[in-house]
Amino acid sequence: MKIIVPMAGRGSRLRPHTLTVPKPLIPIAGKPIVHRLVEDIAGVLNQQIEEIAFIIHKDFGKQVEKDLVSIAEKLGAKGTICYQNEALGTAHAIMCAKESMSGPIVVAYADTLFRADFTLDTSADSVIWVKQVDDPSAFGVVQLNKHNQIVDFVEKPKEFISDLAIIGIYYFKSGETLRKELQFLLDNNVVKGGEYQLTDALENMKQKGLKFVPGKVDEWMDCGNKNVTVETNTRMLNFLHQDGEKLISKVLVSENSTIIEPCFIGDNVVLKNTTIGPNVSLGTGCKVENSTIKNSLVQNLTVIKNANLDNAMIGSHVSFDGNFTSISIGDYSVLE
Repeated sequence: MKIIVPMAGRGSRLRPHTLTVPKPLIPIAGKPIVHRLVEDIAGVLNQQIEEIAFIIHKDFGKQVEKDLVSIAEKLGAKGTICYQNEALGTAHAIMCAKESMSGPIVVAYADTLFRADFTLDTSADSVIWVKQVDDPSAFGVVQLNKHNQIVDFVEKPKEFISDLAIIGIYYFKSGETLRKELQFLLDNNVVKGGEYQLTDALENMKQKGLKFVPGKVDEWMDCGNKNVTVETNTRMLNFLHQDGEKLISKVLVSENSTIIEPCFIGDNVVLKNTTIGPNVSLGTGCKVENSTIKNSLVQNLTVIKNANLDNAMIGSHVSFDGNFTSISIGDYSVLE
């Protein structure tokens, strides 16, 4: 099994955090979004992952490439770096990894996390991960027949057709078949809004009689902007805490401080006269003094003093000393 992860977008809705770090490498409960994503996919597939191909922009830099390869290797897979330097749509992005499109593959967009417990239907030509939503008009949805097969894909339906939203994760029994259909779009300039769309390839495959079925997830968590990313961090912390995962490092200095779980506390964190939690992630090497922090996400090597934070997101190497509460501060910022 191979996993293809298109992630070349700039993540503009999550600025300033994505000005220095690609969105899929923003940590959620102490681990990058894309790392959690491929781990969860591997868990659902229950198969050995042979290769993970990451599709990035060339400007992301060599350190990002090394980090992504390391994520793949931690799952026992080969990490491959592919480049998409023009935003020409989902189909074009996936084709940037065409050399990896052989055998069974999963395509997963790296701006979402999920929780699921279902058995992959490997007899199907494709499985599309979906989640039941209250307002389907805001999403692309699938329509099912009485045999639980997907018979239609509809983008942001104005009238109710289905409440099963496509979350951006797809399984294909044959990577070669998908590659052929995507190549057809590129060769024949089949575009919508100036972009090549994966849904056009799916529709062509369906018209040729290929069998599509849904894979329903229990939880779907977005990482699109600051508020929903902080909320996703909270939800993930609670899931992991319920699973019994150890989230607080033993390499911790705590003086006259309290931790209210669930929290993630990285290595070499120093707490003085501080209350942390619930629902807080503090990255490696942070120092917090005379502060109260809850429902917040703080990355690595940041210093916080005299703060009362709630629904805050703070990057790495930040120095913050102040009275603001619901803040969003990018890497290397200083507010004192």
